[in-house]
Amino acid sequence: MRLGHAAITCSTALAAALLCVSPAAAQLARNSSAPVDLTADQLEVVNAQCLAIWRGSAEALQADSRLRADVLKIYNTVGAARSSSSGPNCGQVQRMEAEGSVYYVTPQQRVRGDAATYDAATETIVMTGDVVAAQGKNVLRGQRMVIHVNTGEAQMQTSVKGRNKPGRVRGVFYPNEQARR
Repeated sequence: MRLGHAAITCSTALAAALLCVSPAAAQLARNSSAPVDLTADQLEVVNAQCLAIWRGSAEALQADSRLRADVLKIYNTVGAARSSSSGPNCGQVQRMEAEGSVYYVTPQQRVRGDAATYDAATETIVMTGDVVAAQGKNVLRGQRMVIHVNTGEAQMQTSVKGRNKPGRVRGVFYPNEQARR
């Protein structure tokens, strides 16, 4: 089912779509139970897979944190089919996958990458590709960054090893700059 500029005329289709797209228990903001507000140019719901695909400048906001991408896929847990419908009973958010021009922004940092995956079980966001993280004037680059949402801790990683090799984790830090908090 695709939702975009066209209106939905069948109320049962809309009800089924709403069951699949709710991002219950998503944790994008540190220690937040605030709701997740999703927007995009288009929404496609695949009820049989408990999957919602938000396309076109997709954005997920929770409290003071934001995850932006060209495409944002939300996978909910799949339960047994309900007797009143033919589709599965979709539960909590299992993971979110962000593709294309991915940005994760909190009050403390801005992180850009080519792709990202949020895992609800571990409450981590893994950003991949050409990852650039900035905090004030400080900048860190690498191939993969793992962000622990609840603690705010992160690790930047790369597969390149050895002194003077391009592609290693690299940071530029300004010691006299105070971190914004």
